[in-house]
Amino acid sequence: MSKRLLILLALLLIAAMALAACGGGKATQAPAQEKPAAEQKTEQAAPSGGGEECKVVFGAAVSLTGKYAKEGEYVKNGYELYVEEINKAGGIPVGDKKCKVELKIYDDESNADRSAQLVEKLITEDKVTFLLGPYGSGNTFATTAIAEKYKVPMVEANGAATKIFNRGFKYSFAVLSPAPNYLRGIIDMALDKDPNLKTVAIVIENGAFALEVAQGAKDYAEEKGLEVVYFDKYAKAAKDVSSLITAMKSKNPDIVLGAGHLQDTILVMKQSKDLGLSPKVFGFSVGPTSPEFRKALGKDADYVVGAAQWTPELKYQSDDIFGTPQHFTELYKAKYGEIPPYQAAESAAALIAYQKAIEAAGSLDKDKVRDALAALDYDSFYGKLKFNEQGMNVYKPMAVMQNYTDGNLYTVWPKEAAVKEFLYPFVPWDQR
Repeated sequence: MSKRLLILLALLLIAAMALAACGGGKATQAPAQEKPAAEQKTEQAAPSGGGEECKVVFGAAVSLTGKYAKEGEYVKNGYELYVEEINKAGGIPVGDKKCKVELKIYDDESNADRSAQLVEKLITEDKVTFLLGPYGSGNTFATTAIAEKYKVPMVEANGAATKIFNRGFKYSFAVLSPAPNYLRGIIDMALDKDPNLKTVAIVIENGAFALEVAQGAKDYAEEKGLEVVYFDKYAKAAKDVSSLITAMKSKNPDIVLGAGHLQDTILVMKQSKDLGLSPKVFGFSVGPTSPEFRKALGKDADYVVGAAQWTPELKYQSDDIFGTPQHFTELYKAKYGEIPPYQAAESAAALIAYQKAIEAAGSLDKDKVRDALAALDYDSFYGKLKFNEQGMNVYKPMAVMQNYTDGNLYTVWPKEAAVKEFLYPFVPWDQR
């Protein structure tokens, strides 16, 4: 091999070594790769640390059509008002960031089976973070079973029947007072006004909630020394209760109590007028506190009292986003053009319960939030939010509202919250 060729080979070897030294680090290092989209989304939604804004999605099946459409509208309004106000404040604090709130609602058509189907869809297809309740004890009974099956917390505000909570479930919580307590305030108020009252008639919708309300009222009335002279039920969605009204009238009761829902209450009052049933007190579990009651009956609503889970005049003070019943009322009236019925307030309170539990947990983890709900003890604009071992709020009292002769609805019980005196007695139909 010639000397010139040896020199050329040496130069080529030196050049190759130099090239390897310049590019070798990059050649042996695996190129950086992006995380899968699912991981990126999880990282962005993490409730602590850096990254983009997170969100929490609440799902519910609510009666927007069917028998309970009006009550379902109030429920939806309460949910939406909370979402609007908390998002104005930046969202729910979770760890060291705030999560914006979203709401996904389906119409369950006032049907319990449909409600359960939709809640399963919210969990399995829509992947909502947490569940809110429907309207009514029947629908709530069905949907809480789905929540328990998938171990997703549900805070509900409109199912008061105790049978919902007698199944050993761990993932269901109710912010409202239980059904057997609904009519106690009316009985107490009536006897406070007139200790000489002697007899009670109770008319009942044939449903879980109403039956528990009625039995609780019967037991309490008898405990207070009243005689229950009539106790009977009518079918759900009944269009005629005249036979029951006639039977009650024959007993000449001092107090008539109704356990049912809005449309039932309107029907009972219309047929009571037609048949001349005029007790000294007309009181109902659901109906008289709704603006729809006055719209349907006009002056015939006068004097009628209704049980209320909450009223705008109550004296609660809180550091939640609503602060007081009065401020909640202002916000609701500005958005919806009417005084809020209690169904709207308690629905908003369900989200307050979630917020405080999420804050305490510092996480959106379902089990951690469930545990925080079980330990919750918070005084909200709606009243005490605290749950017993079954998930019921047995710590908050009921109130009573009356349809006044000036066309307005006022809190008349308990005395410390009353803004008007209880109008007594009910003026008979033939004397108006």
